[in-house]
Amino acid sequence: MSYFAHDSAIVDEGASIGEGSRVWHFAHVCGGARIGKRVSLGQNVFVANRVTIGDDCKVQNNVSVYDDVTLEDGVFCGPSMVFTNVVNPRAEVSRKDEYRPTLVRRGATIGANATIVCGATIGEYAFIGAGAVVTGDVAPHALMLGVPARHVGWISRSGKRLGLPLEGEGEARCGADYYVMSGGQVWRSEG
Repeated sequence: MSYFAHDSAIVDEGASIGEGSRVWHFAHVCGGARIGKRVSLGQNVFVANRVTIGDDCKVQNNVSVYDDVTLEDGVFCGPSMVFTNVVNPRAEVSRKDEYRPTLVRRGATIGANATIVCGATIGEYAFIGAGAVVTGDVAPHALMLGVPARHVGWISRSGKRLGLPLEGEGEARCGADYYVMSGGQVWRSEG
């Protein structure tokens, strides 16, 4: 086994877990899950069958990653944050054929106790603040706070707030990285 799993963790037959990954106390990884290298799954994490988790992700304690959620490389999921996969669940109505996929792009952070309503794409290096409720797509490098989550600023690849306006055009530096804002989007640029 090229990964570590605590004695209390359950890893179902068929699950693919990459080298150097760690599955901690009372976690459960279903047989269809695909988990990359150097991933940390904290205590009491659940990973469903139709889930892909990229390399170098950190999924903190008490997070359930349900079917049709994809985390690209380097995603951080804070303690007790929530993914959904149905927008109108009912105990008496089966809606397994109505799951909406959720995609979390490379390097994004989702803070503790935040909720991501299914069907959303969270852009690269976006930052969802603790307790925020995301109900739609999030632009790359966007800083989102509140209930419902509102776009309040821009954030760098290293997690520092960028001095850019919410709209219009602008440029900013963070360390060696250079950012350009145009058309409501922020891009990291060589320069």
